[in-house]
Amino acid sequence: MDKISVVLADDHVLVRKGIKAMLESDTEINVVGEASNGAEALQVANALKPNIIILDIRMPEMTGLEAAAKLSEVAPTTKAVILSMHDSEEYVLQALDAGAYGYLLKDTDKNEFVKALKQINAGNKYFSGAVSNVLANRLLKTKPPTRPAAVEDPYNLTRREKEILRMVIDGQHNKQISESFGKSVRTIETHRFNIMKKLGVNNAIDMVNKAVRENLV
Repeated sequence: MDKISVVLADDHVLVRKGIKAMLESDTEINVVGEASNGAEALQVANALKPNIIILDIRMPEMTGLEAAAKLSEVAPTTKAVILSMHDSEEYVLQALDAGAYGYLLKDTDKNEFVKALKQINAGNKYFSGAVSNVLANRLLKTKPPTRPAAVEDPYNLTRREKEILRMVIDGQHNKQISESFGKSVRTIETHRFNIMKKLGVNNAIDMVNKAVRENLV
């Protein structure tokens, strides 16, 4: 199996080195290039045509968002992932508009980071948990405030899974949900994974969209 080729773009050398070491500890990922600003990132992407380019949102000369928007011109098969300290709605939506396949926070742990890159390489989109909630809330702004009675559930969701799904739809984070049930955050994350698996979706946005569209809760 070919390794997932990755280019890292961040203006802080130590940050790049740390992310590189973390990613290359997985045998399926190979960091093939680095850049210190958005313009350089596009040059490296043009030369190397990596599977994925990870772009820090704030860089000199050209931001990660600007580079993501221009990426298709120089490396149309490369998928952009935005990396940021901020989960603000403005940045997240700008990343989507720029064509990014993912938006990860800088405090994302190794397991989620690696999982995200593998899903993105497979053609799916991936957003950190907190970011998914931002997008879900944005999606729901276009939905009517009242919901009709739920229809028969063809996905065999359990009562607890439906309760968690309703709380996600209402914009609650994993930590809030875990506190409501007196369970660990990891337990809630497992429930969310099982819900997405049953619904046949790969991320929280598609999960919320499908649940609302099909009136599952």
